[in-house]
Amino acid sequence: MSVESPIQLEFSSKYDSAHAQQYFVKHQDGWARRLSNMRDQQLARRALAIAGDPGLVLDLPCGAGRFWPTLAEKSNRVILAADNSADMLTVARRAQPENVLARVHTFQASAFAIDLGNAAVDCIFCMRLLHHVADPAHRLAMLREFHRVTRDTVIVSLWVDGNFKSWRRKRLEKRRAARGGNENQNRFVVARHTIEAEFAEAGFEIIGAQDFLPGYAMWRVYTLRKTS
Repeated sequence: MSVESPIQLEFSSKYDSAHAQQYFVKHQDGWARRLSNMRDQQLARRALAIAGDPGLVLDLPCGAGRFWPTLAEKSNRVILAADNSADMLTVARRAQPENVLARVHTFQASAFAIDLGNAAVDCIFCMRLLHHVADPAHRLAMLREFHRVTRDTVIVSLWVDGNFKSWRRKRLEKRRAARGGNENQNRFVVARHTIEAEFAEAGFEIIGAQDFLPGYAMWRVYTLRKTS
């Protein structure tokens, strides 16, 4: 089993109790956020269906438990949920309804070092993490840890290129760089061909890909199957 992570992402340290609570509230703040959350849940359901509706799922990072009600829709599913932030886990346990909490087993863990054995779960469900990882070596380390822990599938979301918002963001980043203002950036767009090659290198094949808003939004959800 992996216990200690050799890699720590800079942004992860910000999730103290106050930031964890803000993260929970953020996805319910206003009609646009609520619509976005509904679309996220729809993509999650489709990705889980593509993965064969796995029975034992690890939600990592689980954040404030935003996807737990969707994961719990399958009555015989066992849900493990982990996050690098103990405060985030506390907020999640406080915020989610009792009937959902009864289905979820939580523990603290880094996505780079998961305290579970080899092939311990049917599926790893990893939403809204990879877009924080700029270094290809770090992405590959994470994907290889997922490959170790999953028996069958992985679901991941990230920002990809080939759409209007990524084109606009690239222009914005050029302007920021010209002003010397990119030093605190912690969210990144990855070229589709790059991340898909990294999936293959880590031992996965793509069995599904869904875009949040095709041609417009950067978010893409991939369903991967372990091949080796």
